[in-house]
Amino acid sequence: MESGFIIRQYGQKDIEILHDEVVFKGFYTMKRVQFRHRLFSGEMSGVVTREVLTKNEATAVVLYDPQRDNVVLVEQVRIGAVNPTSHASPWLLELVAGMIETGEQPDEVAMRESEEEAGVKPTRLYPIMQFWDSPGGMSERIHLFAGRVDSSQVGGIYGVPEENEDICVHVVQREVAYQWLESGKINNGVAVIGLQWLQLNYVKLQQLWQ
Repeated sequence: MESGFIIRQYGQKDIEILHDEVVFKGFYTMKRVQFRHRLFSGEMSGVVTREVLTKNEATAVVLYDPQRDNVVLVEQVRIGAVNPTSHASPWLLELVAGMIETGEQPDEVAMRESEEEAGVKPTRLYPIMQFWDSPGGMSERIHLFAGRVDSSQVGGIYGVPEENEDICVHVVQREVAYQWLESGKINNGVAVIGLQWLQLNYVKLQQLWQ
């Protein structure tokens, strides 16, 4: 059954920014933006006001050992997961990840963060995808990689002391990591996307990285 609407391909030219101001600047920056956008009818919308958390782009890495079929995960406390009314722990199991600083390339950050957070240096990187983290109110875009590692000597506590990082490294079988995802033990979006991709593509990585 046809909807009666014309399928349109809209882009940046179909949004008009009317006002853009910084309302808070700290570790992150919060902006208030007023804009109008093209409707699917072809007309323009009314004025929309939104607050946007602006962050640098970031890199995340699925650290995978194709020989042992292991995944390297990191665990650390996350302030956004603190909820006094919940029994769920704010210490989350995650992928290695970090923000891209000015002048850095995404693959360079993948290597740096792997060493800082997990004490391991990938011997190969495989670009997976780029995706928006939470574009309804945040400007962060994630560059996701798979990284080939030898997990036999991986483990311990890592992080940058000057940044008060306290990161515990876990080495788990790929199937176990995926079971943790299905059970909700792994419950943050970047790790879910990365591990789901790995579950679909681990055979390809094993063949590629032999």
